[in-house]
Amino acid sequence: MKAEDKWALVTGGCSGIGKEYSCQLAHIGYNLVIVSNDKVRIEATAEQLQQQYGISVIPLEMDLSNREAAYQLFQFCEEKQLFIEVLINNAGIFSFNDITKTPFSKAETMLGLHMLTPTLLCRLFGERMQQRKFGYILNMSSLSAWMPMPGIALYAATKSYLYVFSQALRHELRESGVGVTVVCPGGIATGLYGLPEKYRNLGVKLGVLMTTNRMVKIALRGMFRKKGKVIPGLINRLFLPLVSLLPDTMIGWIRKKLMCYEH
Repeated sequence: MKAEDKWALVTGGCSGIGKEYSCQLAHIGYNLVIVSNDKVRIEATAEQLQQQYGISVIPLEMDLSNREAAYQLFQFCEEKQLFIEVLINNAGIFSFNDITKTPFSKAETMLGLHMLTPTLLCRLFGERMQQRKFGYILNMSSLSAWMPMPGIALYAATKSYLYVFSQALRHELRESGVGVTVVCPGGIATGLYGLPEKYRNLGVKLGVLMTTNRMVKIALRGMFRKKGKVIPGLINRLFLPLVSLLPDTMIGWIRKKLMCYEH
């Protein structure tokens, strides 16, 4: 395949982890379709990447939580005759709140971003990759997929869905030469959690948070090796088995502490 024909699609590709995926893919020669609902930022990111890496970037302003978003995005690529070799399902939001206190609009947005649209994009682009017998799909889950903690019930459940879905899809597509990788990071130093920059920097120094650059390098390396699951960071891999051992009493104690903090 000619270098100019290599295309990657990154959702949420103009900020945080998504922008880092865009940068690192551009660095190794991929042309990009980057999608976001932030028109100003996505156009600025496209211009920056084109100038810095000399690749083609198509910025698309789109609400990816919309029920029709996946079909519209796929149709756009079909009409432009873009073979998407790499699909990065990264777009998402974080919300810390009880389910009964979460606004319906936010719940619907999270379900669309984390479940509906990634599923349909995998269905649509996965079929094309299967026909060509080549391609890579990367879905962004989270370490919270194993953490039934109060306050992040919806977030954790949607990330758990992405994890299970990706693992099953990998087995369905592997014989056709298509790789499916699910990435489950712990805390990342981005603005997703609403932490001020000084606390994000402190978290990185203490080893509690990982930089986007390091996380994405690990994730892409795993994707190109067609690994089924990537959990960046030794601490996270060691921590994961302990999560399932947390007793209900401990979860209840955490809930009480959170309620005190809320008040």
